[in-house]
Amino acid sequence: MSLFRVILSIIFPPLAVLDKGCGSVLIVTILTCCAWVPGVIGALVILNKDTHTAYNQPTYPTYPTNNYRTRCEN
Repeated sequence: MSLFRVILSIIFPPLAVLDKGCGSVLIVTILTCCAWVPGVIGALVILNKDTHTAYNQPTYPTYPTNNYRTRCEN
């Protein structure tokens, strides 16, 4: 989360999460229309969540499911 994004989420929260997807923009826009502070908090949560999930994702090996030839293959 960069300093520019934090400042942008304080000034105009929906613009800060514009590249996070349509759902994030819609949620932050609704929160901002209700009150400004929930919109800022929602934008900061979405921005903070995105930076930490990349490190917590489990990595699974991508092995082929079947390396054996069938009887029909020669």
